[in-house]
Amino acid sequence: MPIRKFAFAMKTLIVAAGLALVAGGPALALSKEETKTLEDVNAYFNSVKTMNGDFVQFGPEGSQSDGKFYIARPGKVRFYYNPPAKLDIIADGKSVSVKDRKMATQDIWPLSQTPLRFLLADNIDLQKDTNVTNVLVEDDLVTVTLTDQTTFNSGVLTLIFDAKTYELKQWTVRDAQGYETSVAVYNVVANGPTNPDLFKIDYLANARQGRN
Repeated sequence: MPIRKFAFAMKTLIVAAGLALVAGGPALALSKEETKTLEDVNAYFNSVKTMNGDFVQFGPEGSQSDGKFYIARPGKVRFYYNPPAKLDIIADGKSVSVKDRKMATQDIWPLSQTPLRFLLADNIDLQKDTNVTNVLVEDDLVTVTLTDQTTFNSGVLTLIFDAKTYELKQWTVRDAQGYETSVAVYNVVANGPTNPDLFKIDYLANARQGRN
């Protein structure tokens, strides 16, 4: 899988759970209301140990794809794209697998070397672990903008939360070239039961792939 495609997939997952990536640069001077809002967002996410739901993704050229996601913190996530998309992403607590079901290929990275380690950590601190550039608190929505500078890519992340429940509703990723991708999540269930089989990586697939 090309590195750009992997970068996009990783970025999508992180924002989906409401957590941006570690970034450098000066921190934004927040008001008391903005600081309290970020603290409430952190508290909500740290209270959620399992999560599942649906997502729909809109690409910069109008393309649309959707699928289901499952999270079990710490360390585990599954993002499955519905057909005709063929992407399947799994973290099992140690590694991250990015599988292309159409091409029957799979790439594996250590979880500790990917941005997913922040999403799947025991404790999430959005203000401490990210570079917040803007916080907008409205009656129904909270919008948080962050810069994203990682090994994989750079850009701007805009996260939209429900102002009362602090649940993530939507996000937009604008990459270094100015292309935007928007994703919305819905039918989200927090702290429900999970199936451990969802987070199993087929490590033997890589060996079979290498023999072909």
